[in-house]
Amino acid sequence: MFAFKCRNTVNSLLLIFFLPIAAWSAAPINQLANHPSPYLALHGSDPVAWQEWNADTLARARRENKLLFVSVGYFACHWCHVMQRESYKNKQIAAILNRDFIPVKVDRELNSGLDDALQNFSARLTGASGWPLNAFVTPEGHPAYVILYAQPDDFRKLLAQLSSRWASDKAGIRRLASQAMQPPAQQPAGEPLTAVRTARAWQQFVAGIWQEADTQQGGFGQVSKFPMAPQLSALLERQAQQPDAKLADFLRLTFDQMATRGMRDHIGGGFFRYTVDPGWDTPHFEKMLYDNAHLVTLYLRAATVLRQPRYRDIARSTLAFMQEELLDPSGGFYSSTSAVDAAGREGATYLWEPEELKRRLSPEAYAAAKRVWRLDAARSFDEGYLPADYSSPSANERRLLTDAARVLRPIRRARSLPKDTKLNAGLNGLALSAFSQAITQVDKAYRSRADRLQQFILSRLSRDGRLMKSMAHGKVLPDAELEDYAYVVQGLLDHAEATGNEQSRVRARQFAHTAWQLFWSEQGWKHEAHPLLATLQPEPALADGALHSPSDVLILASLRVQDPALNKKALNALRWRLPGMERDPYTYPTRVRALEQTQPD
Repeated sequence: MFAFKCRNTVNSLLLIFFLPIAAWSAAPINQLANHPSPYLALHGSDPVAWQEWNADTLARARRENKLLFVSVGYFACHWCHVMQRESYKNKQIAAILNRDFIPVKVDRELNSGLDDALQNFSARLTGASGWPLNAFVTPEGHPAYVILYAQPDDFRKLLAQLSSRWASDKAGIRRLASQAMQPPAQQPAGEPLTAVRTARAWQQFVAGIWQEADTQQGGFGQVSKFPMAPQLSALLERQAQQPDAKLADFLRLTFDQMATRGMRDHIGGGFFRYTVDPGWDTPHFEKMLYDNAHLVTLYLRAATVLRQPRYRDIARSTLAFMQEELLDPSGGFYSSTSAVDAAGREGATYLWEPEELKRRLSPEAYAAAKRVWRLDAARSFDEGYLPADYSSPSANERRLLTDAARVLRPIRRARSLPKDTKLNAGLNGLALSAFSQAITQVDKAYRSRADRLQQFILSRLSRDGRLMKSMAHGKVLPDAELEDYAYVVQGLLDHAEATGNEQSRVRARQFAHTAWQLFWSEQGWKHEAHPLLATLQPEPALADGALHSPSDVLILASLRVQDPALNKKALNALRWRLPGMERDPYTYPTRVRALEQTQPD
């Protein structure tokens, strides 16, 4: 699914013109059959000779002097599957890719640092970012051009054009790609940690929030609606410290809209990733572990800050979804559920035909569903109607719809729901935070689930004091990134505080030290310990996105640990000025929260 804009027309950084196609070279073999990543395994039978993103693949590109075609997606992404069906299963397109490029398939949940860098490149070059993301990268590792989804004919023409251009002017493409690099990193400038600086940061952030806020329908923006967990988390803390009636109204509106409209699954619990409309009515149907873990903690905090106890019920139903649909027998949690069912129908798992509802429900419950779910309105989806509070239910209708959900839930569970069964370290760290906070705020019974998840992370995703990135189909995938360490450290600290478990506290401190050693230097932060993309430069802080900034999460966690060395590192990193934050404070809410935790110099 595209994160911000749906489709991108083919706009080239390069001057493209037709020349004879490059000479034939032997194509490699598709390496993805039976890959432990469910997303990469989906492409194992493509006629495209997909390679993995690694040093050997880049070495092959240099040896054969070919552009890499780096295609990034993920299991739950609808448009990724569309492009696979239309283009990557197309033998003519595959022949061009295999002959003239080194084709590489990337699971963004295994290479989040690479994905982040290419998304930023796409945003700078085209003004759009999202998935599927398809980047053309020089053998030296410089992105030269990028597209999102493209129809097969357009994609075929582009491949032919780029192949011809590369054959005639490799030096020109290399020069243009290197010019697109960000300037070399410099040691960040410091700034004292003062109450004035913190107050200024809050003021700028809140001002940026009101520029983006939709005060009529809740949330941010006027096109599509995402949960925006980092921004909402910071605003809840602001409201807790400095209550403001206008902000409270906006937050209640946002949390109510997310819970009652189409972004939440009213039958099975849990939240979809986003809605394509500003009114929260029409979701894309993938459900991500990270969104649902974030929204558990958000609704628990909102229940207290906004004095809305009913928000705890939303958190409880989201935890139930996570346990029923995402829980692996090992005790860890899967990454996502797909937007499409086994037959490739988008949203079909969640949609209902009125005739079936009429058969399954009592006449009273069906009447309530017909009015509240608007079963007599024009269809928004090909496969049926989505249960949601499109009209406000009365108390009696709410009772009837609750009964209806109990009737429909087992029927729904029998439908196909493909899942990405990867068990990612960082995402499970977020889940550990959610279940740990639920122990003290919802029900002590969540202790057993949190304890088992903690043991899964420490026993299955840790080797010799380091985190592994993921486990899938019994295979452990190494090379955890900064986000994995940050979210696991945070989750272990939340578990320790909720349960008094000393092992969680000790291991959180150990992982925090390792993370600072691997991902931080006096030049700044990096996502990956050993990045392969040539354009990557350390940054003074990583911005928030759909997930909280991993650098600032690690800083916040390090301030919680009783360890002078970690506290010193965190304070030193917080002293750095952030030019990006000065330009766009809206995108750095976790840094604003971190500044609040510091003592003035």
